[in-house]
Amino acid sequence: MSKAVAKRYVKALLEAFDAKELKGVAEALREINQAFISARFKTIISSPDVSKNDKKEFVLSLLKNPDKKLVNFINLLSENKRLLFLRDIHQELEFQISLKNNRFDGKIYGNLDVSKEQVDSLQKSFSKKFDAEINFEAQKSDYSGIKIQIDELGVETSFSLDRLKAQMTEHILKAI
Repeated sequence: MSKAVAKRYVKALLEAFDAKELKGVAEALREINQAFISARFKTIISSPDVSKNDKKEFVLSLLKNPDKKLVNFINLLSENKRLLFLRDIHQELEFQISLKNNRFDGKIYGNLDVSKEQVDSLQKSFSKKFDAEINFEAQKSDYSGIKIQIDELGVETSFSLDRLKAQMTEHILKAI
């Protein structure tokens, strides 16, 4: 249900803000989204003991210089008791902006070092495949192999060294 609610609010944001303003709204929502990491923040926002106005002021205090439209949007969320949906709204807004700009971000995970040239090559290949601008960020992880994720497109591909070893062992055992 939260995704459906988020889509309705994002649709309203897309209609109310121009492209430049949307970038600012996305950045503001990203700042608020960082607060959701804290259990205290979630407790305050979901607490029935804290007034709607106090919750709204608390959320607005996280923003540096919110414009009037954004303040009105936060007011609307507060009045409708939808501040807990800010996280989903941010994700959906980022997705809609990516769709509009035909630009998506992905991650490359693995315990292997990935060079800048390899990242660039993967970006070119995936951009051509999806007819969009794809940007990757390489991150070290404990995954034995390489895993590529583009969440906004629902794409995940991987090459696992463990799986390769298991398949080679199985193939050798069948040959014997």
